[in-house]
Amino acid sequence: MRKTLFVLAPVALVAITLVAVLALSFGGIGTANAARSMYRVHHSVPSIFLSRHGRHSTSSNWSGYATTGTTYSDVKGSWVEPSVTCSSGQTAYSSFWVGIDGDTTNTVEQLGTDSDCSSGSPVYYGWWEMYPKGSHNISTSTYPVQPGDSLSAAVSTNGSGLFTLTMTNNTRGWTFTTTQTSRKAKRGSAEWIAEAPSSGGILPLADFGTVNFSNCTANGVAISSNPNPDAITMAANGVTKAVPSSLGSGGESFSVTWKHS
Repeated sequence: MRKTLFVLAPVALVAITLVAVLALSFGGIGTANAARSMYRVHHSVPSIFLSRHGRHSTSSNWSGYATTGTTYSDVKGSWVEPSVTCSSGQTAYSSFWVGIDGDTTNTVEQLGTDSDCSSGSPVYYGWWEMYPKGSHNISTSTYPVQPGDSLSAAVSTNGSGLFTLTMTNNTRGWTFTTTQTSRKAKRGSAEWIAEAPSSGGILPLADFGTVNFSNCTANGVAISSNPNPDAITMAANGVTKAVPSSLGSGGESFSVTWKHS
């Protein structure tokens, strides 16, 4: 909020602050952002507390697959937007994305979708992020997302700091593209992830049931054909939150199943 140039009485200040908060939460920003009104959310804080056990790792905020061991210039993947189950009054989040970096590196170039709960109501939308910069929601009026939609996403780079992020909703017939720059990107990993986003700490994981990923490739080949393919289970404080399946036939498909918020 901008600083005021004059002093207000406490009651007036409280009233104006309340109006400003309500305006930011609901005015002119669309239903998708209403779920975000309490938080400044990062969709991807790189692989918090990633614990490696061969090709089966544990993370407190990620579940899915990652690969490391070479320089990545292209990652692609598809998924079906899962339907989220929300309890009364619940606010919780679940993100599904593909990206470059984040596993062993401290940047992430990514885009995907959310299935969230906002005060007990389901909310669905797309977004992109060049972490550590903040995430950007994609307009739901122009680029709507609903449960059951077939989505495909890709992140690619020219190797000189220019990144192209593209997402297509195959069900609704739209394609979103943005071009961004990053001079800090190491291009040290590629990922296909279901995530509990973060804002200061990891946020509650919404019950998304199961999300199915397919056509997952990095540098033009399947996950299983990349070096060091790593299945990541989301778990924290002894609680398993989400679990990936084994890779399917062809090594480029899998699912992630919700277990706990």
